Amino acid sequence: MGYSMSRLEIESELCDGGKAIPEVGSSKRAGKSLNKLDHEIAQVTKLKSGPHKQLAELVPGMRELSVSTVKMLAGREANYSRRGRFSASDRCHMLSRYLPVNGPWLVDQMSTRAYVSQFSEDGSLFIAGFQGSHIRIYNVEKGWKVQKNILAKNLRWTVTDTSLSPDQRHLVYASMSPIVHIVDVGSARTESLANVTEIHDGLDFSSDDDRGYSFGIFSVKFSTDGREIVAGSSDDSIYVYDLEQNKLSLRILAHTSDVNTVCFADESGHLIYSGSDDNLCKASYIDFFY
Repeated sequence: MGYSMSRLEIESELCDGGKAIPEVGSSKRAGKSLNKLDHEIAQVTKLKSGPHKQLAELVPGMRELSVSTVKMLAGREANYSRRGRFSASDRCHMLSRYLPVNGPWLVDQMSTRAYVSQFSEDGSLFIAGFQGSHIRIYNVEKGWKVQKNILAKNLRWTVTDTSLSPDQRHLVYASMSPIVHIVDVGSARTESLANVTEIHDGLDFSSDDDRGYSFGIFSVKFSTDGREIVAGSSDDSIYVYDLEQNKLSLRILAHTSDVNTVCFADESGHLIYSGSDDNLCKASYIDFFY
């Protein structure tokens, strides 16, 4: 608020009865800077504003406030603004359809910190992982109802990551341990207590070369076909686990520090993206390492 007020004060000093003061306006650089609204201010003040008034003049049938994104893009191509681009108002009007304009509101509250929050690919489910060994899956389309309440097994420190299978029937969760657990979330049960109400199978990402050394897993993701899992670890490595053969299939010493995030690049499963504390993001072609 303080920043926006200061901008208003500056502009009020530069104008007198709607006419710019010549001495100040003589600086092209200053004028250009002041005429260009700060992006954040424009977003806040014009989020719900309508499209540019010339849309209605140049594109038939566009006199209503709600103008489709496709028609707005068509209007830009037709250069309705005579500047070859969207106005600040147009940009904010379009952003208001894709950025949150209401809330936030409380969905749930637990007694421990949340370290994981992610939507399913289709946006129908939301997964949250907590330090107190709880993982909850919420059904977004049913008023954020808890669809699955999972009590994790053998948790070290916290749930560091989760991943939902492409068919949304299985969930894997990781912690600061080389063991990743997989849960059947497609079952009718709401409560999933590890090895009490349901089996949480352990997938061992350690190899014979580790010789008892324990590492943690920061990131875990399914492949697009659901047959493999890729993981990023605290021992600077990327791991690939073959679910069909139920064994570790590959380890890549890809970085020089913790690997914080990994994922398969596309449907082929041959390329893996990774990001690390060594300040690098890498693309690893895994066929090279087999």
